[in-house]
Amino acid sequence: MKVLEVINLEKSFGGVKAVDDVSFFIEQGETFGIIGPNGAGKTTLFNLISGIYTPDNGKIIFKGKDITGFMPYKLSHIGIARTFQNMRLFGSLTVLENILSAVLSKRPYNIFQAVFRTNGYTKGEKNAYNMARELIDFFGLNEKADYPANSLSYGEQRRLELARALATGPSLMLIDEPGAGMNPKEIGDLASMIKTIKDKFSVTIAIIEHQMNLIMNISDRIMAMDFGEVITTSTPQEVKKDKRVIEAYLGEELD
Repeated sequence: MKVLEVINLEKSFGGVKAVDDVSFFIEQGETFGIIGPNGAGKTTLFNLISGIYTPDNGKIIFKGKDITGFMPYKLSHIGIARTFQNMRLFGSLTVLENILSAVLSKRPYNIFQAVFRTNGYTKGEKNAYNMARELIDFFGLNEKADYPANSLSYGEQRRLELARALATGPSLMLIDEPGAGMNPKEIGDLASMIKTIKDKFSVTIAIIEHQMNLIMNISDRIMAMDFGEVITTSTPQEVKKDKRVIEAYLGEELD
């Protein structure tokens, strides 16, 4: 089953095509990697899929439904979550509050339930708290649950951002360069965590990453981009041997 299908997508800025006639699909349960040099159009592509930008042309289909031009909050409600290369946590809120904000964003409360603390409201709040605590435990942030997000280390903030994205209950996660600034050990831990996330939470993953060891290790298929266009889409083994990818990005064939 195709979770996401992108058809002839285009986006220009000042006459420069950042995304140029891009088409691809992602199967349910797949980890789909996206690579390419800086300026290749990778993040612009994520911004189009997640509703931050509106495409000039083309379509975005999610689970058989045309979602082209949907606002980010609506995409979150139907099951698409997004992390960012430059993290966007609520710095002054605690770890727990950051995750609760995501869980509660999908709770169907009305003003009456909130003011009078109905049974439905109380039950929903308890369930949200329990879910947030489970995510905090899964990501190894128990000792920092009451710390402000901006007091965490870089690696801990990356984990918190992943936890907050998962708290919305997505079926598709768009993860933008989670390995940026990490050392080799942290990259290895991150690879294991992403694999576990996919299995434990039954989520499909699309990931942009410059760390080749990471993306080659976790991806089922990889799409390479350059100058807004798709060079190739294939298995990691085939992509790392593709001459066009080597010339545009890798520089040499990976072992």
